[in-house]
Amino acid sequence: MEVAPENWIGVGGRFNRQFRQLAERYPIALHGLSLDIGGPDPIDTDLVRSVKSLIDEIGAPLYSEHLTYCAAEGHLYDLLPIPFTEEAVQYVSGRVRQVQDILGQPIVLENASYYAQPHAEMSEAEFVRAVLAESDSGLLLDVNNIYVNSINHGYNPLEYLDALPLERVRYIHVAGHYDEAPDLKVDTHGSDVIDPVWDLLAQAYRRLGPLPTLLERDFNIPPLAELLQEVKQVRRLQAAVSEPLSERARA
Repeated sequence: MEVAPENWIGVGGRFNRQFRQLAERYPIALHGLSLDIGGPDPIDTDLVRSVKSLIDEIGAPLYSEHLTYCAAEGHLYDLLPIPFTEEAVQYVSGRVRQVQDILGQPIVLENASYYAQPHAEMSEAEFVRAVLAESDSGLLLDVNNIYVNSINHGYNPLEYLDALPLERVRYIHVAGHYDEAPDLKVDTHGSDVIDPVWDLLAQAYRRLGPLPTLLERDFNIPPLAELLQEVKQVRRLQAAVSEPLSERARA
């Protein structure tokens, strides 16, 4: 299971007890929303230390964040794109290393959706690869973000997938999105996963094996039975790559 650490730092009383009980039953991954790893403001070291305390308290297996920025003299409440430049690679990687030094462990960065690109000297995949290599961090692979960006920015999603450092992937996100126009998709986590995204997830499993996968749904939440059908689809795709290659070839 996955939670935003910002929602649970400093929470006490009944909710804290219930959260701790959940953490005893399931591994809880922390997926941050406000680290601002690519922003101009100094890293919020108090937040990072609080995240470390939460990691230690519940035994969280990992802490991930978005490869974006979200603050400039205050929080902007959106995840905004970093320029794809060598200067940005060095800047962001230094901030990632600062966070990792405080945590005493690597963090995991998610390939993010974006709708405008301020400046690019390299491709998105090259930028992601460079930051992960320079900072020695992991990758949270969001296949819906790959699909959304491939439509919005006109690239081949499989070529993008193959250009990533897949050996660094720790787990996967899959979600639905909103169709604003044929050439504009918005990553909302408010709809069912569509067939092209399921297909991309299947391709990711073929390359990575059945890694842990989180189905994201933030609003327009259907009845639980309907939502669990999507969970079953994730498991079916995982099972397909768990079979011996000879059996897959006959299927």
